[in-house]
Amino acid sequence: MKNLIIISAIGLASLSIVACNNNTKKASADATKDTTASTTTASTTSSTAKSGVDAKTSASVKEMVANYLQLKNALTNDNSNDAATAGKTLSEGFVKLDKSVLTADQKKAYTDIADDAKEMAEHIGISGGKLPHQREHFDMLSKDMYDLVKLFGPSLPLYVDRCPMFNDKKGAIWLSETKEIKNPYLGSAMPTCGSIKEELK
Repeated sequence: MKNLIIISAIGLASLSIVACNNNTKKASADATKDTTASTTTASTTSSTAKSGVDAKTSASVKEMVANYLQLKNALTNDNSNDAATAGKTLSEGFVKLDKSVLTADQKKAYTDIADDAKEMAEHIGISGGKLPHQREHFDMLSKDMYDLVKLFGPSLPLYVDRCPMFNDKKGAIWLSETKEIKNPYLGSAMPTCGSIKEELK
């Protein structure tokens, strides 16, 4: 009986790895097809946004992105407490940004993004020791951070990565400062599962 359980467990683990690799190859092929269009769009959007962004706002966004990346790296390392600390710091960043220097359109877009992102970061911040819960909120936070970077432009080259396995194989994105895939959703269980979907410059 024990042998049957062990064999079943090994089989399931192998199936998960194969599924991730197959999805990664498919996602990589899809990404290759769309790379030119999405990269051009991303570059155009970011460049346009950067030209109308106040220096003070750029500095605030740069700090928020840095805090987000700390959070992402903590989740990648399965470090719930560091993720909580980074989440708290990030949530404070959304409050600190001076909206008075934003245009009316920027202010509206930022408020829509920040309200949700701040809540997600706060949840991560108060959920130390609850890694799965933090990762659920990180999924939603990553979408907001993507929108934030598209609105104001990235302060450094960023990669939009996608994990095909997270959330019952619905998938999830995250922003990364490196080309190397380091999955914050699966952490040490499947650290290289995923692919680059877009580059933000």
